[in-house]
Amino acid sequence: MRTTYAQGENSNIEFIYTTLRGSFRMWGPSHFCLIFFLWACLDALPVAVDKTKVSPPVEELESPKSVDTGLHYDRYLREVIDFLEKDPHFREKLHNTDMEDIKQGNLAKELDFVSHHVRTKLDELKRQEVNRLRTLIKVKQDINGEKGMTVDHQALLKQFEHLNHMNPHTFEVEDLDRLIKSATNDLENFDKERHEDFKRYEMAKEHERKEHLKTLDEEARKKEEEHYEEMKKKHADHPKINHPGSQDQLKEVWEEADGLDPNDFDPKTFFNLHDTNGDGYFDEQELEALFTKELEKVYDPTHEEDDMLEMEEERLRMREHVMNEVDTNRDRLVSLDEFITATNRKEFLEPDGWETLEQNPVYTDEELREFEEHLAREEQDLNLRTNDLMKQREELDRQQEQLNAQKMELQRAVEHMEHLKTQKTEPPVQAKVPSAVEILPGDSQPMSQGHQQDLPSHS
Repeated sequence: MRTTYAQGENSNIEFIYTTLRGSFRMWGPSHFCLIFFLWACLDALPVAVDKTKVSPPVEELESPKSVDTGLHYDRYLREVIDFLEKDPHFREKLHNTDMEDIKQGNLAKELDFVSHHVRTKLDELKRQEVNRLRTLIKVKQDINGEKGMTVDHQALLKQFEHLNHMNPHTFEVEDLDRLIKSATNDLENFDKERHEDFKRYEMAKEHERKEHLKTLDEEARKKEEEHYEEMKKKHADHPKINHPGSQDQLKEVWEEADGLDPNDFDPKTFFNLHDTNGDGYFDEQELEALFTKELEKVYDPTHEEDDMLEMEEERLRMREHVMNEVDTNRDRLVSLDEFITATNRKEFLEPDGWETLEQNPVYTDEELREFEEHLAREEQDLNLRTNDLMKQREELDRQQEQLNAQKMELQRAVEHMEHLKTQKTEPPVQAKVPSAVEILPGDSQPMSQGHQQDLPSHS
């Protein structure tokens, strides 16, 4: 069944955004700030336009203000989709194309019919993206200690599948096809990766706790264990958690968040109240917002025993559960029809209980053991590298001492040579020889002038 024009059109546009929304990590947390900083620093290359073929001035296209998908190429994705959506022909095709065709990339073929103005802008966006990726490659090379080496950008750009790197100048059908398919595929594994990240976080937390206990004496260790068990007990002591998406859970939101009488609960009115962007669908963010009241029963940021990262994992579990139950066409959106249908099921009226994280350990003892063995190997490798670096440092210090000794020896040799050179250039001192009349017989010393006048003369 096809929806109205406006609703169907918005749903497809929303699909492109919301199905691609999340926190996909290709570079990891430590690189994101750098990635977006570098993006902001890039300038686009000038675009050559034949002014004789340009249509009359059109409305200036503004930068998109869409929700961040979390993909490392998020801005590129959003700007491309936003500018395409401004083209009347593409917008019309977007309305008439079903979800599966969008996923398969059939919509990309309509790129050949968009206006020259939009195509020129898309060319510019692609050049910006290619420049950004080249800059990231260069930064990564510098971080890995390969500064100054020749970079084969064509080879390295192959790792980025969301564009055709062989043509870095113009945005073609293949680029749109790659962009939609890559974003869809990347986000398909998003939830799984988030669960794996959380599992590693929990195992690391337990490992650090056990390592800390090893540093304590018996009495302190006993007190620490007692405190740990007390915190676990306090965390588990909370009000009953309603089954996510059940009548009880939604009625609680209706009463406490919306301030309405629970006896007047109406699914359609509830849906319209919480469809915050008014597009006729619950996206993942709108759905997760419905669980805040339930999560506040378990988690308080001011309590020592409550971990806010665990709260976000619980929120993800709730959203996944409701999506699996309600999103029948698997488009990562909940339509009003899907929502109303779900409220008529037995599970909505008489749900099973909901088990929270403390009742569902995220890792097994075997997984923890393997994780700790992996950490031990990493620590051993790190120690080996540290020892090698220390040995290299010692060798460098020894070589430096040798160089300093050679320098001192060379300096002394230069000073000695300068001294010898100075001695050779000084004139010799000549001694004065006294005359015979100044020396008396038997006396080797000359006489003074006065004594010479007193001597008798001989005839």
